[in-house]
Amino acid sequence: MPPNAYTRTLREIFAHVDYSRNRQHRYDADAYNLDRMRELVRRMGDPQKAFPSVHIAGSKGKGSTSAMTMAILQAAGYRTGLYTSPHLHTFRERMRIDGELISRQQLTDLWRQARPVVESLPETTTFEIITLLAFLHFATPPVDWAVLEVGLGGRLDATNVVSPAACAITALSLEHTDLLGDHITDIAAEKAGIIKPGAPVVTGPQPPEAMAVLQQTAREAGAPLVRVGKDWRWDIRDQSPQGLRLDIYGPDSTITDVYIPLTGAHQAANATLAVALVDALRPVGVHISPDSIREGLSHSYWPGRLELLSRRPAILLDSAHNRDSATRLKNALATFPHQRLILLFGVSADKDIAGMLTVLGDEADAIVLTRSFHPRAANPAELAHIARPFFPRKRIQITENTSSALEQALALAGPDDLILATGSIFVVAAVREAWAARHPRALPPEDWVHFCEPIDGEFTPMLPRKQS
Repeated sequence: MPPNAYTRTLREIFAHVDYSRNRQHRYDADAYNLDRMRELVRRMGDPQKAFPSVHIAGSKGKGSTSAMTMAILQAAGYRTGLYTSPHLHTFRERMRIDGELISRQQLTDLWRQARPVVESLPETTTFEIITLLAFLHFATPPVDWAVLEVGLGGRLDATNVVSPAACAITALSLEHTDLLGDHITDIAAEKAGIIKPGAPVVTGPQPPEAMAVLQQTAREAGAPLVRVGKDWRWDIRDQSPQGLRLDIYGPDSTITDVYIPLTGAHQAANATLAVALVDALRPVGVHISPDSIREGLSHSYWPGRLELLSRRPAILLDSAHNRDSATRLKNALATFPHQRLILLFGVSADKDIAGMLTVLGDEADAIVLTRSFHPRAANPAELAHIARPFFPRKRIQITENTSSALEQALALAGPDDLILATGSIFVVAAVREAWAARHPRALPPEDWVHFCEPIDGEFTPMLPRKQS
């Protein structure tokens, strides 16, 4: 493959309408048109019908729940595809089979196959293209199971052309209110759009108003509803910066002494949701032993979420991007003992910035404001104006460069302090890359950071890319 073929492929994919980068479009069936996606997959032979799938939506935890679901199925011997978005370091993270990133050659070949059909359908979006490529990757040859994470919402998401054997809805909160609605019931209605007639739906703990919407939608669809927190429960035995140890209780089973290498009490709910989801596949012949559940969860991998990058000083990364996830992050800080907290913060301009700073402001002793490469990233100077009321007597520093922000945070921190980098998955990715550039052996060779690349050919990665 010519050296630039993969980069050219990414440029061509991202040259299409990309709502993740440009939010000037309405969130309705004109802009997010499932009819177009249905026609796209039809012309490509309906690859999404070649494999059975589970479908996961939610406001928080859908990525980690998807990763844990894949890990359980893989540990049980199933060849399992995983589709997630966005990515930390390389586009190839978005579609994996048994944990292996799609290769550059595979992606380029799939795009060459799909491009004529894509170009025959005007206004096809970048996310629709990526979803189609994931379906094609999982279909040739077919995986035993595919775990599909919703991109945005659910009802109108490009992934919603599948007919899953079961679906899951993780914890809901206000998010993307400019697109999905400004009340929790609006959010729930959009997420509930993935519920299919007769297919079990597993839900995480929800606000009462959201649960009412999910219950009604499931009832109308004749879809059995399984509730984590009621039908399935958990007890946390121990939590540390290295992860959680818990017991999981189902209607007719108990899985004791489960370890997950993800920390934060909310991950216990996500792990229980993943277990309940695979349990919901029993009617279609999937029977997974407690040992396979333990093995799968113990190998779950989802970096950038309450990830401890260094110890002295401690550097903690988390992709919290709204007020509710910031609250979860604040609650988890007790797991990471520290003297002072240095907040390294960057966020998309369309997020609830004041809400996040309301939660995190009291915790921080100093703040370094920065921005990621993403076009929707908030200007640090504007962030400083918003942040000042929350830090009236605390030090605020501003830098346009995330690598410089890390340098400034390290200069402020003592050996017993904690640097918390959060606000955006893109800021978290940039900090990981900056740290790996400073300490090339700090992260294992298989870590995605070593494969970092331009998201769309428009910015320069900090590290040389590995070829594969």
